[in-house]
Amino acid sequence: MSKILVIGACGQLGSELTLTLRSMYGDNNVVASDLREPDGDLANGPFEILNVLNKTDLANIVDKHTISQIYHLAAILSAKGEKDPKFAWDLNMNSLLNVLELARDKNLEKIYWPSSIAVFGPNTPSLNTPQHTVMDPNTVYGISKLAGERWCEYYFEKYGVDVRSLRYPGLIGYKSKPGGGTTDYAVDIFYKALEDGSYESFLSENTYLPMMYMDDAIKATIDLMEAVKEKIQIRSSYNVAAISFSPKEIAGEIMKHLPNFSITYNPDFRQSIADSWPDSIDDSEARKQWGWQHQFDLSKMTSTILSGLRDLLNHQTG
Repeated sequence: MSKILVIGACGQLGSELTLTLRSMYGDNNVVASDLREPDGDLANGPFEILNVLNKTDLANIVDKHTISQIYHLAAILSAKGEKDPKFAWDLNMNSLLNVLELARDKNLEKIYWPSSIAVFGPNTPSLNTPQHTVMDPNTVYGISKLAGERWCEYYFEKYGVDVRSLRYPGLIGYKSKPGGGTTDYAVDIFYKALEDGSYESFLSENTYLPMMYMDDAIKATIDLMEAVKEKIQIRSSYNVAAISFSPKEIAGEIMKHLPNFSITYNPDFRQSIADSWPDSIDDSEARKQWGWQHQFDLSKMTSTILSGLRDLLNHQTG
């Protein structure tokens, strides 16, 4: 049985992905790691405190647990990265290079590293953005993800490292709070809808962005990692898509469940980031090569989140 290390396991994606991997492969075969101690269900399995910039500590953990696969999720996201660009670049790039070098040195079985729609920019075609197109990111997060894609392909071509990647759209979950991305409004809006009955959006009402419910993101990640090597024909990063919507549209969907919910708009610096990103993504390569299919549309996602988040908030207060 392969043993998996998840780096960044306490984050929005990492926390849910780790629990899914443990349910599939067994708690003891999935080692979670992060800079901070885990809480909740994450603590019910092996955990290591890890600063991924420390190559020695990373190598020691891989040896200690005989790790053969790494899911490297630690990163400074788009909006947060603009506040400290140099630190975001250092963390995002050097952590990836540490993982790739380790995979090469120890001949690890597989590496997963997420990219993002942030690799696209103002001159990228915004509708049904193709797999191969103009990429001119204007955030340090996007620049680091684009450079990371090139490094991933380089390590595969030059050293045979089996590294796989997805360009995530905005990821929407409710089980943990978001971590400083431009698409975070689509998570926060559900919390505010239930707690306050209103929400002030930091993006304008008709700003369309590609989005994906967390369950679909986890499914895409695991589907990609489970696919036979021969099916993985893109070694930079795959476009993946599910739904695209605007703040106005998601508010309208919430109002079907909460008729008194209201939304106002007060765009901030994140608006210019969103404006440089695609409205929708062409993910036909992922669908064709390894059978990607999403399961949640806007309606199904909204009802699922409102139901689950209501239970979560009631549990926290009860």
